[in-house]
Amino acid sequence: MSSLFSLDPLYPSGFSYYPDFISIEEEENLIREVSRLKLHTLIFRGYEAKRKVASYGYDYHFDNRSISKGDPIPEFFYPLINKAADMLKIRAEEIAELLVTEYPSGSVINWHRDAPPFDIIVGISLLSDCNFKLRPYDKTKQGRGSVITIPVKRCSLYVMEGVVRDEWEHSIAEMKQTRYSITLRTLRNKF
Repeated sequence: MSSLFSLDPLYPSGFSYYPDFISIEEEENLIREVSRLKLHTLIFRGYEAKRKVASYGYDYHFDNRSISKGDPIPEFFYPLINKAADMLKIRAEEIAELLVTEYPSGSVINWHRDAPPFDIIVGISLLSDCNFKLRPYDKTKQGRGSVITIPVKRCSLYVMEGVVRDEWEHSIAEMKQTRYSITLRTLRNKF
């Protein structure tokens, strides 16, 4: 499977996008399983977000910026983890955290970089498309105002590692309809 954008000079180094990573049947099975999970409203630094989440493997605590062992990753996610690990050419065990997020209509993700303990970030989009945006993180760099918008289709996968992971931030534009995402993360060696 080849990435559509990994070598495209318009995208930051370390960003890859794989359309049709999973089939519609795989998506339906994942949505069925995700609908059985207990999702809770995300609280970020005292603010109640519009989205709901469930985290497995490790939990990151925004209040004190720490990480702790969380609930085990449910077995029904193993085939997806194995498929993503094969594509990344890493061992499935290296995927230490899995986050399920439900984005209702009207929800957004503001500009951010993922928490420092995590290294490779992998996102799988379910149920609907979204507009994924990237911009340089360093406010002093030329081009900071340049925003790259990437249409992320349902059933697709994107990867952020290296330069794009460390030197860029990302956001998701307001959702027009409900979307689910499954985020897989590896840990940095020091964690």
